[in-house]
Amino acid sequence: MTHILVEALRGARIESLHRGHIAVVNTNHELIASAGDSAYYTFARSTAKPLQAIPLLEIDGELNFQLNDKMIALLCASHNGEDAHAELANEILHQLGLDENALQCGVHEPFHIPTANRLKEAGIPLTPLRNNCSGKHSGMLALSRLLELSIGSTTGPYISNSHPVQLQMLDIIAYMCGVPADQISLGTDGCGVPVFAVPLESLAYAYARLGKPEGLPEQRAQACRRIVQAIIRQPYYLAGSDRFDTRLIEVTQGRIIGKMGAEGMFAFTIPEKGWGAAVKIEDGAMRAIYPAVMETLIQLDMLRKEEIRLLEEFYHPKVLNCHNEVVGEIRPLLKLSRFTP
Repeated sequence: MTHILVEALRGARIESLHRGHIAVVNTNHELIASAGDSAYYTFARSTAKPLQAIPLLEIDGELNFQLNDKMIALLCASHNGEDAHAELANEILHQLGLDENALQCGVHEPFHIPTANRLKEAGIPLTPLRNNCSGKHSGMLALSRLLELSIGSTTGPYISNSHPVQLQMLDIIAYMCGVPADQISLGTDGCGVPVFAVPLESLAYAYARLGKPEGLPEQRAQACRRIVQAIIRQPYYLAGSDRFDTRLIEVTQGRIIGKMGAEGMFAFTIPEKGWGAAVKIEDGAMRAIYPAVMETLIQLDMLRKEEIRLLEEFYHPKVLNCHNEVVGEIRPLLKLSRFTP
């Protein structure tokens, strides 16, 4: 079932519509609310990153490599590539006895436009440290070190599907989502590692368990708690300046923890409720995802009036022209169906 989640207005007229799907699930894997098709099968993209940090932390990676809150948050990040993000990724690598040359995430301009412009104007070359995935890749390299695996083993480099680290990534996604590994489709993400396709409600279930890991094996549960704690304490390192992921955590004081993914993906957990949610914009438009997430949280009664006010720029983003004039608006239209488990 197709469901219109968001509209784009130019003047007073609808110019575009964005369809999508939402699933909100509790730790019993019961559907709390939905819009569209809650079982919509799609790639998790970077919403998987907090889950992919679990294997390293559950085998004492934090202690072995002296990872602090900032570093753990960066492992889960799609960061802006600001100076602090690149410097921290470099610090993690140094603690592994590696440098930026070990990263196989590739190079792109920082998401943070002022940083990208400054580097360009100064003629400073880009490095993989500025890649939004450098934290995740640093975590994968740390896991390789901890398991005494070569970065480029006989099964291929650490980013290949057959490398033991990537097999562990698949295993943790399967476990947290409650989906057999052979039912997860694999693709290749923008940074070169495998990416996982699962039903939205399964991704939502994984986030519910991440936020409230009751019933998980103790080491795994503790890893989940540590990830959530680090992100709450250091939300800047999950995304960065002017980013929704960071602002949502700051404004709600960690009551809600969310993570974006490319192509219109977002997942969040509300630990105190034991809820997780996953949102997908079908056409992949990132401009539609934050209004949809905001409206979802509002209809779940999870945002206070002052919090909505502080997040207004993400709730009803303005459409600007080249003269910086407001010529339209992005608005959510979605209506959640609510269920009583």
